Amino acid sequence: MEFSLSLLLISIFVFAIIHLLISNLGIKTQKSTKLPPGPKPLPIIGNILELGNQPHQALAKLSQIYGPIMTLKLGNITTIVISSPQLAKQVLHKNDLIFSYRTVPDTLKALDHHIHSVGWMQPSPLWRTLRKVCATKVFSSQQLDSTQIIRQKKLKELADFVKEKSEKGEILDINEAIFITVLNSMSNTLFSMNLVNFGGSKSQEFKEIVCGITEEAAKPNVVDFFPILRILDPQGARARMTKHLRKILNIFDGIVEERLRLRDLEMDTKEYKDVLDYLLEVMLEENSQISRIHVLHLLLDLFVAGLDTTSITIEWAMAELLRNPEKLQKLKEELEHVLGKDEKQIEESHISNLPFLEAVVKETFRFHTPIPFLLPHKSQEDVELCGFTVPKNAQVWVNVWAMGRDSSIWTNPNEFMPERFLESKIDFKGQDFELIPFGAGRRICPGLPLAYRTIHIVLGTLVHGYDWKLVNGQKAKDLDMSENFGLTLHKAQSLQAIPMKTHH
Repeated sequence: MEFSLSLLLISIFVFAIIHLLISNLGIKTQKSTKLPPGPKPLPIIGNILELGNQPHQALAKLSQIYGPIMTLKLGNITTIVISSPQLAKQVLHKNDLIFSYRTVPDTLKALDHHIHSVGWMQPSPLWRTLRKVCATKVFSSQQLDSTQIIRQKKLKELADFVKEKSEKGEILDINEAIFITVLNSMSNTLFSMNLVNFGGSKSQEFKEIVCGITEEAAKPNVVDFFPILRILDPQGARARMTKHLRKILNIFDGIVEERLRLRDLEMDTKEYKDVLDYLLEVMLEENSQISRIHVLHLLLDLFVAGLDTTSITIEWAMAELLRNPEKLQKLKEELEHVLGKDEKQIEESHISNLPFLEAVVKETFRFHTPIPFLLPHKSQEDVELCGFTVPKNAQVWVNVWAMGRDSSIWTNPNEFMPERFLESKIDFKGQDFELIPFGAGRRICPGLPLAYRTIHIVLGTLVHGYDWKLVNGQKAKDLDMSENFGLTLHKAQSLQAIPMKTHH
């Protein structure tokens, strides 16, 4: 409510300016193009109030009335919402060059992040170079295979922590255990060091920064609807984002500085090269397009995007398994069959022999897609889709969440049924548009190969060899599954349970 109120006050304040600036333009463009249907906009603020607190759910409902392609006016920004695999394919595959531009939320212009970030910059030779570096130096199979040993160490630390909790009969904060494991797994893959420890307070600090970044990036911000207000930052959103980004960039800058110092002294004693070594090699090449600032913002992108989406997906998967004990049992049996009954650890090479584990991960992506609208796209020119015009510079949202819950695509879409993927060839690597949690086309998330490995092995480690008892007398079906909307969809309540060693 407080957002709606402040928005209305500001809207009244800028009424005259906005009206003068856009009324004539608006009438001309509306007549010459046939926009997709959509709810009737209010004067000035358009359809902003339709978004509510859970925009992904509100827009899924609206698409049932107006169809899989609809228009919203958000202030003076025309937004086209896509809610079907067929149209998603048109946008992200067939016309992906035209739609590979971005509308950038004002908060992500803090510290010029949108100019240096591979996720947010507009297509350009530099963007292609950074994508290539991601594909060949950061996330190639060869590079990930060479750093697998470090991720195994992080899994062992998780397994030991769960075991300790189990022996003491203590409650495990599953959300925090996953967050620390994924954080250290990533920081070791990227620059060979732990950033936090189990039981320390530092993980909380990191979580606050990362959640702060994803929340500020997606919170409704009046500046995004009325760019003329940018200079005022009326909600203080950019100022808060600047603080978060500066904190994390300073940490990375210190790590880069130390690595460059060791390089100069030829004192680097690691037995393998990590991602940072490769990035610095590219940066130090003669006439390199990539400077230190790009390296820092790339690390920020990889870190925030990878850490947040990976850890929330594992937490949602665990929550669904605890809610559906028969599915949990089925997965435990599969893991026992492949790994044996002792404490043998799951490895990345096991994933392809664990079809039910893979099905659980796919079903979690369908049911709890981590980024409900993907990152916003922007049309570089007028495009015709389904007999309608998507006008140049329109913002395009692909409502992946709505597609995951659509009964014309999935049987019983509101039930968690991993089995549906045992018979199906559908995958989430960007070819099957019913399931695109990482996007598709030239804007597909470059971190997909690492996320794929991490999600399976961390989930497998939590499930293998343990029964889980819910706390405070909760029954499985009563687990709170409500969502907090942000750039990513968090579970509103942190998942907690007591691990108990399985007795045979």
